[in-house]
Amino acid sequence: MKIILSVVAVLLIIMGAIWALQGLSLIGGSFMVGQTRWITIGVLTMVIGAGLLYYARKQRSL
Repeated sequence: MKIILSVVAVLLIIMGAIWALQGLSLIGGSFMVGQTRWITIGVLTMVIGAGLLYYARKQRSL
């Protein structure tokens, strides 16, 4: 379970970073480019991913 949570958390962090960078117009090719809404959504997704990763790392191994 710990490994699955860690993988999901890392994927959320990567996905959030991509969305935030598209919102900042640093990555192109999407309808999200230049829209500040996606900066906020991306940062929130990264924070959720980081929290999930922290939670997964604190879990005891069975």
